[in-house]
Amino acid sequence: MVIETIVFHAGTDSTSGKLKTAGGRVLAVTAVADSLETAVEKAYTGVKSIAFKDMYFRKDIAHR
Repeated sequence: MVIETIVFHAGTDSTSGKLKTAGGRVLAVTAVADSLETAVEKAYTGVKSIAFKDMYFRKDIAHR
C-alpha cells in the first residue's frame, strides 16, 4: 500500500476521547505525486474530507 496523502496535526486535544482543535493552525495536509500540480490537487482533496466549526484553510499554498 502506498500512502499518497497524510494529515499532520498539532494544536489538537484528545483528553475528552475525541480529537478537538485547541486553537491556531491545527492541521497540515500533505500529498505526494509525480507532479506538483497533482500533489496539490490530492492535498486539497484531503482537505475536503475534513470539517470542523469555524474551519479555515489557505488556498494559495504551492502556487508560486
